[in-house]
Amino acid sequence: MFAAIENFFWSTGFGLYLSNVDTLWNLAMIGVGITLIILAVRKNYEPLLLVPIGFGMVMGNIPGGGASPFVEGTMELLYYGVKHEVYPPLIFLGVGAMTDFSAMLSQPRLILLGAAAQVGIFATYWGALQLGFTAQEAGAIGIIGGADGPTTIFITARLAPHLLSAVAVAAYGYMALVPIIQPPIVRALTTKKERLIKMPTPRAVSKTEKISFPIIAFLICTLIAPAATTLLGMLFFGNLLKESGVTDRLANTAKSAFIDIVTILLGVSVGAAATADRFITPEALKIFCLGMVAFSVATASGVIFAKAMNKFSKNPINPIIGAAGVSAVPMAARVAMVTAQKDDPTNFLVMHAMAPNVAGVIGSAVAAGVLLSLLG
Repeated sequence: MFAAIENFFWSTGFGLYLSNVDTLWNLAMIGVGITLIILAVRKNYEPLLLVPIGFGMVMGNIPGGGASPFVEGTMELLYYGVKHEVYPPLIFLGVGAMTDFSAMLSQPRLILLGAAAQVGIFATYWGALQLGFTAQEAGAIGIIGGADGPTTIFITARLAPHLLSAVAVAAYGYMALVPIIQPPIVRALTTKKERLIKMPTPRAVSKTEKISFPIIAFLICTLIAPAATTLLGMLFFGNLLKESGVTDRLANTAKSAFIDIVTILLGVSVGAAATADRFITPEALKIFCLGMVAFSVATASGVIFAKAMNKFSKNPINPIIGAAGVSAVPMAARVAMVTAQKDDPTNFLVMHAMAPNVAGVIGSAVAAGVLLSLLG
């Protein structure tokens, strides 16, 4: 009887932790997962992403639990959508159905801010090369600077699938930390006078413009970067469903239950892939450091470019909105408004900030297409 009890104990998670010192790293990863959940619940940092990812980490690091996507089982099937680039385009479909491009269409010059923020991608690509990563690995790491989780997963699955868990968690983690990372950079690069700039109300955008934009933009962007056709196609298709006015049922489904289901599957399976043996490595540490550089450079590039544009513009731009050029929609736009309102509570910048914010989504997908064309 005692032998049976002893055998049972050593087959439990407690016994497996005690019998193998390497599993202590799994405990550390469980702690990371719980930390992500706490940040999501207490700080409201991207809870729709961090709660599934955090709990997936906890599941994937239970020894003997079989919840890792790298062993045969249910999680392996769910991870298929990550590994084979199924989830990212579906997420983009929902994002397109939720996105209003009016702010960008009413102020086309602000598109340049979304483009400027993509400097973070290519700066990080260069930095990764200097740290010894291959060109394909550097391309996957660099895309973190776009602050676009689905795009990051899409390009990493093609160029460097062995880095997928670390790159994906870094991308989503830094997206959640936008409220912490961006404000100090913005304030360091701007004067109070610049932060007090008030921008005029954007012009109204016609229905014809809204319907024409996803079709025209899709053709232009994919002719520049054909490798991004799937991502951009689903993004603009979702937006066309929204703006056409005749497919409300499809648009409402895409932006609600559909994207919620895909987000759950994506988050849990990405989190479960962050097992200790794949996550706690020198390469992963370098990726997290490069991810911070990517986000910081992207934020700074947008702000600096906005300041440069003011040198040649009669209608000044509040440079704070340049930070929203990263494609963390809509958090980066909200953070821009909150940052501005610390100096002037009546300065409502969110609609202006949405212009570079949604432009950044398009810009990061185009940048991913360029990298895939060059490195794939």
